Amino acid sequence: MGLANHTVVTHFILLGIPNTDGLQNILFFTFLAFYLCTLMGNLLILSAIIADSRLHTPMYFFLCNLSILDMGFSSISTPKMLANLWGQSKVISLGGCVSQVFFFHFLGSTECLLYTVMAYDRYVAICHPLRYLLIMNRRVCALLAAGTWITSSFHATILTTLTFTLPYCGSNVVDYFFCDIFPVVKLACADTYIIETVSFTNIGVVPMTCFFLILTSYVRIVYSVLKMNSAKGRRKAASTCSSHIMVVTLFFGPCALVYTQPQLSTILGTPVHIFCNVVTPMLNPLIYTLRNQEVKVALRKLGGGQIPAR
Repeated sequence: MGLANHTVVTHFILLGIPNTDGLQNILFFTFLAFYLCTLMGNLLILSAIIADSRLHTPMYFFLCNLSILDMGFSSISTPKMLANLWGQSKVISLGGCVSQVFFFHFLGSTECLLYTVMAYDRYVAICHPLRYLLIMNRRVCALLAAGTWITSSFHATILTTLTFTLPYCGSNVVDYFFCDIFPVVKLACADTYIIETVSFTNIGVVPMTCFFLILTSYVRIVYSVLKMNSAKGRRKAASTCSSHIMVVTLFFGPCALVYTQPQLSTILGTPVHIFCNVVTPMLNPLIYTLRNQEVKVALRKLGGGQIPAR
C-alpha cells in the first residue's frame, strides 16, 4: 500500500567526486591520461607475451589474465566518471547501475583470487623447482584461471541480485561517483539489513582469505630462500617475487587502511576507490615491465628493436 504513492526508480543520478567544484577540467584530463595509459600498457603486455613463445609459461599466462582484469576494472567507472566531469552527465540507467555493481565485484574478486593463484605459482616455482612444470601444467593453469573467473561470477551475481531485488521507489540520487552496493542500498525503501550483512561479510571474507593464503605462500618461499646456498639463487628468487609483492601491496594496502580504520573510512573511502579503480591498473604493467628483463626484451622485440645478446 505504501509503495503505491512512489514512482519506481528507472535510473540513478551519480553526484560524482565530492569537493571538486572548479577542478573538473583538471581531473578530467588527469583521469583520461591514466585510463589511456592503463589500456595501452596492458595491451602492450598482452601483445608482447602472446607474440613471444618464450613467455608462454604459467607465470606469464596469469599475467595475461591480470592485464585483462586491469583493463576491465578501470573501465567499470572511469568512462562514466569522465562523462560526469566533462559534460556533467550524471544520469545512469538502472541497467548501467546494475552492471557497475556486478562488474566491480566480479572483477575485484577475480583479481583478488588471481593474486592468490599467482602466489601459489611462485611458491611452486621456488620451493619445488624440479617439479614446477609437472605441477603447473597447462591443464592445471587453465583450471586455476577459470576457477577464479567462475567463482567470482557467482559471488558477484549473488551480491548484485540481493542488491537489486530490493524496491527502489524513493530518491534516486547516489552520493558517490559510481554505483556500489552500500551507496545504492541506502536508497532502498525496504529493510537493507540482510544485504548489508551479506555484502560486508562476503567483501571482507574473500580478501582476508586470499591475503592469508598469499602470506602463507610467502612464508614458505622465504623459508626456502633462506635455505639456499647460492647467493645468485636467492637474488633470482627475490627478483621473481618482487613484482608480485608490489602489486599485492597496492591491491590490499589501501583496502586494509579503510577497513581497519573505520574513523577514516568516510575521508579515505573515495580517494582509495579512485586509486584502486584508476591508478593501480595503470601501475601494474609498469611494475611488471620495469622489474622484469624478459618482458622488456619481449617489448623490444614487439617494437622491432634490437634484442641484446646473452
